[in-house]
Amino acid sequence: MPKLSLLNQQGESIGNINLKDEVFAVESNEQVIYDVIKQQRAAMRQGTAKTKNRSAVRGGGKKPYRQKGTGNARQGTIRAPHYVGGGVVFGPSPRDYDYKVNRKVRRLALKIVLSEKVRQNNLIAVDSLILASYKTKEMDTVLNSLKAEGKTMVILDELNDMILTSSRNIPNLRAVTYNHVSVYDLMNTKTVIATENALKKIEEVLS
Repeated sequence: MPKLSLLNQQGESIGNINLKDEVFAVESNEQVIYDVIKQQRAAMRQGTAKTKNRSAVRGGGKKPYRQKGTGNARQGTIRAPHYVGGGVVFGPSPRDYDYKVNRKVRRLALKIVLSEKVRQNNLIAVDSLILASYKTKEMDTVLNSLKAEGKTMVILDELNDMILTSSRNIPNLRAVTYNHVSVYDLMNTKTVIATENALKKIEEVLS
């Protein structure tokens, strides 16, 4: 059973917290992580690329010349694809790139990434996070006290406008609630700071 040192927001150890093996001590599986991240990145795509086909481009309503007798190949419109200014053949059109990955696979990937954070000592557990005001300086002081390095994610057990607002202008910092944690964001983060209640709720959801 993984054991983490429980800190206060001043960075002082106030005890230990035991984590469940089924969530925070899962064996690594690169294929599962790859499958989930690929799906999440596909879902992020806007899918708004679009070109005009021969019916959508402007002009070309009149037959350019008569069908027979000119010596040229027959043509019905000057907006056919082989003309300059004509429509595009097989061009992209708006679409949704998202696809389904089974819930068990998504949950397993989340467990694996959280377990890796524990194994690499990149998961910091705090008893609570309370700021006195809506100031970036307040949040920056907490990060320095906890010695957070690199890209950092703060996981909260409930929505906290003061923390979200104070985190907004700090580079490489992202604050989310426990139910909005994604595999992609965790993989793109070096240090994870989670409140004790957030860790318990993650265990409840993933157990």
